[in-house]
Amino acid sequence: MSMFKTFRKELNWGGRKLVLETGKIARQADGAVLVTYGDTTVLCTVVAAKSIRPGIDFFPLTVNYQEKAFAAGKIPGGFFKREGRPSEKETLVSRLIDRPIRPLFADGFRNETQVVCTVLSHDLENDPDIVSMVGSSAALCISGVPFMGPIAAARVGYIDGQYVLNPVAEDLKKSQLDLVVAGTVEGVLMVESEAQQLSEDVMLGAVMFGHREFQPVIQAIIELAEQAAKEPWNLPEAPPEKAIVREKFLSAGIVAELAEAYRNVVKQDRYAKVGEVKKKAIASLTEASEIEVAGSVLKDLESDVVRGNILKTGIRIDGRDTKTVRPIESEVGVLPRAHGSAVFTRGETQALVVATLGTGQDEQIIDALAGEYREHFMLHYNFPPYSVGEAGRMGSPGRREIGHGKLAWRAVRPMLPAKEAFPYTIRLVSEITESNGSSSMATVCGSSLALMDAGVPLPFPVAGIAMGLIKEDSGFAVLSDILGDEDHLGDMDFKVAGSANGITALQMDIKITSITEEIMKIALAQAKDGRLHILGEMGRGIDHARDSVSSNAPRITTISIPKDKIREVIGTGGKVIREICEQTGAKIDIDDDGTIKVASVDGDAAQRAIDWIRGIVAEPELGVVYNGKVVKVVDFGAFVNFLGSRDGLVHISELSRERVGKVADVLNVGDGVKVKVLGFDDRGKVKLSMKCVNQETGEDITAQIEAEKAAGRSGRDRKPESEA
Repeated sequence: MSMFKTFRKELNWGGRKLVLETGKIARQADGAVLVTYGDTTVLCTVVAAKSIRPGIDFFPLTVNYQEKAFAAGKIPGGFFKREGRPSEKETLVSRLIDRPIRPLFADGFRNETQVVCTVLSHDLENDPDIVSMVGSSAALCISGVPFMGPIAAARVGYIDGQYVLNPVAEDLKKSQLDLVVAGTVEGVLMVESEAQQLSEDVMLGAVMFGHREFQPVIQAIIELAEQAAKEPWNLPEAPPEKAIVREKFLSAGIVAELAEAYRNVVKQDRYAKVGEVKKKAIASLTEASEIEVAGSVLKDLESDVVRGNILKTGIRIDGRDTKTVRPIESEVGVLPRAHGSAVFTRGETQALVVATLGTGQDEQIIDALAGEYREHFMLHYNFPPYSVGEAGRMGSPGRREIGHGKLAWRAVRPMLPAKEAFPYTIRLVSEITESNGSSSMATVCGSSLALMDAGVPLPFPVAGIAMGLIKEDSGFAVLSDILGDEDHLGDMDFKVAGSANGITALQMDIKITSITEEIMKIALAQAKDGRLHILGEMGRGIDHARDSVSSNAPRITTISIPKDKIREVIGTGGKVIREICEQTGAKIDIDDDGTIKVASVDGDAAQRAIDWIRGIVAEPELGVVYNGKVVKVVDFGAFVNFLGSRDGLVHISELSRERVGKVADVLNVGDGVKVKVLGFDDRGKVKLSMKCVNQETGEDITAQIEAEKAAGRSGRDRKPESEA
């Protein structure tokens, strides 16, 4: 008899078996579920502290997604041979799991909570991200913590005009869409996607398709929880001091003062006035228990002021209506030595974006579970503290920087030319120099401008806009181009990026339990109008790619050689290719199919490298004249190097039309000469001639020599006139 009491749920989902199992592994966690989809397996665990840390006024939720190399039968690279700091993929999936579960914890729950998802097996077909989201939801539902789930998630592809549920890795390569949607029975909570300029209707259809298709998974989690869930924790109760403090603030007219402070349309002035009101309000309290909850009460009052005013009047904090986009200014070519640069300013949000073009040697090598691959497009987003007028810690990129950068990367990537047509490695860096709402979408706009300034042939420019939502009961307002305060105090952050022809990226996070299809449809339509307006404003700076890349960027020339000649170009231990690079200053990339890319800022250097390579791979042609260099002198002639690495013999009889006694009297090692190919011996050695070539002009004079010989012979054969 087994020592384990296990519970298991199975269902067929998207053509593969999904299995949820608990009770055997990680039994000391509050909740632990082993999820298997296909042959991809993830262990998802939940642990929550039994008490609240004193003085904490936020929900300390941490999600850690981790990939183990053994899951794909690999040993980690590097010196230590063990997993290290989280990769970009691990960071992004951690955020992906966090975003839909965070809004569903009970109000007031402040116990430190940690969700850990560990990839134990990866079949290289089913991405562990969806499996981890399902497993996290199941683990939370059986843990007893006050989680108002369950949620489920699905990946949606769009292939040949049809939606595909959870496409495998191979099918995803053919898809025009890679969309992840998560939500509850009632509605959608989170969307993350990359698309090939798809319409709003297609995107909305994909979201709703995914929502319908993951309902059986939600039902399976409910059935598992009915069998295996632990006793539910008591729901947190609001401290009685909150009601007392709220009443005091209302009586003191704090709401009116907050409303007056929020009439300042300039962010810094508004923050200063709001800060003064808060400081005065807290100073009016004497009890320590009341001071402890004052910040939470003031945030609720701020929310009431901002949200209520928008719903009543349709006028926002900075005086705009719900659809107007803030003033925009676009500049390009702002950095003289950069390959491409742009400053995109929208209201009080500003991004300085710089494009750099490199060669294949600059590609990023990524060691993923699915295998190593090279990435030729990188986008890095930085958010320094000065951008919001603060002095703060500077360090390596955090989850926010990585997430925002990846969103902009997804938005821009579908517009990039094929690598075969534009063989450059591209790096974009977005420095957020000011921020008041949606710096990630400013990054999208600035990236498009910088790429066009760099001469990257984008077929269409790309823009992005962030939408917000204020929803109270049946009333709601969708807001275009949201401010930072509208993001913090609102119910939705809905980012849409794309060209004039369609959407390339969509990201949505909901802070309430869910939103309806009607609200999403309105938001997408309003976002399209805003996106088209922004594209028009961007066109004032630059509306199409420059005709050529910057003079500061390397010029890349592509040539092809026979595959059996690759070894000759590389040389033993890379000797030949190193010599070419050192002598010419060019960079050279060689592909296995014989494609060679030669890059250099100096066009002459690139041409020298190309000529050198062509000389190495070219076969000598009978009767053709070549430039050469004497590499060895012997008694019977001289060996001449030509066509790069090819050597041939000029016999002493072919050195000159005059008789030569000693070769050294005519030639020295290192002399430059012009030679003609006379033929090949039975071992393939090349026979050369100098006397058949005019050494001044390089002209082949074989015919002239033959004519002179013929004339000499005819003169000797003719009889003198006296004998005639």
